Amino acid sequence: MQVTRKVSKNNKISDILYNGVFTSGIEAKSLKIEYKKDISMEVAIRKSRALIEALPYIQSFKGKVVVVKFGGSAMVNINTFKSILQDVVFMKTIGMRPIIVYGGGPHISSEMEKRGKKPLFIHGYRVTDEETLKIVIDVLINQIGKLIINQINAMGAKGVCVWDRKKSPIKAKKLIYDGEDKAGANDLGYVGELTGIECERFDNLCESDNIIIVPPIAEGAGDENFNVNADNVASFIASSLKAEKLVFISNTHGISTDPSEPESFKSTLHEDEVNALIESNIISGGMLPKAKACISALRNGVRKAHIIDGNIPHSLLLEIFTDKGIGTQIIV
Repeated sequence: MQVTRKVSKNNKISDILYNGVFTSGIEAKSLKIEYKKDISMEVAIRKSRALIEALPYIQSFKGKVVVVKFGGSAMVNINTFKSILQDVVFMKTIGMRPIIVYGGGPHISSEMEKRGKKPLFIHGYRVTDEETLKIVIDVLINQIGKLIINQINAMGAKGVCVWDRKKSPIKAKKLIYDGEDKAGANDLGYVGELTGIECERFDNLCESDNIIIVPPIAEGAGDENFNVNADNVASFIASSLKAEKLVFISNTHGISTDPSEPESFKSTLHEDEVNALIESNIISGGMLPKAKACISALRNGVRKAHIIDGNIPHSLLLEIFTDKGIGTQIIV
């Protein structure tokens, strides 16, 4: 008996030819149909196993608040953007209470330059004068916020922005930043430091069918608004609402413990291990504020914090609903 298997360039089996076994082409055709059925059945079984694996997590997280933060980098690729929102809609559909906190730094800088204004940063904070604040609000609310809501609505859910008519349920005061060396204060303009939150408003929105989206704009004591770091907003909301999880969607696989080893990402790190990595400057750059925000949230009642790679399709679901996860979870 001679069996020949022909494999296409994309590594999928495209045909099976059995020579010297069957007396007619009809029998060979029947075998090919059965073979395809076997493949379909195998795929179906794998899918069912994935659902069964997710079941205890679905039961455990029902009714729980999960804060998901992503930034402008997650919106560069439309497939990444849609994948994240599909995951959030799934979470809402099975009874969880997802809250999206989003940033938009690259988009804000781009819009500023289009309007002839040069972005200025001091110690990582965007200097926000009155004109810059108007641009920040326009980009975050009228551009990015509307895009997120439209995508969520197109997926059969309902998105709602908490910032409405210059009012926000998150409160702040003007941030006075002394700098690392405490040499002198820097006037950052309308940059805010978080002071409070209207938990009841979040609770009411969570109990409805809405998926809450939160731009990093906070309300001051008067009619003024403040531009606030989005990582801090996510951590503050998660802490205030005693969220089950805080998830930061990044463009890396999680936290690396050895910069010289690209694959040295850890699936689980204790708070003490994260602090040690911060002190040794292994955690630095854009990962540093996320790691600090995770630690702050954990110290204030959030059960677990996660940093995952948004470029992996449905990474949010894989991290939350599978045994192994796909990023780095931080625990206390």
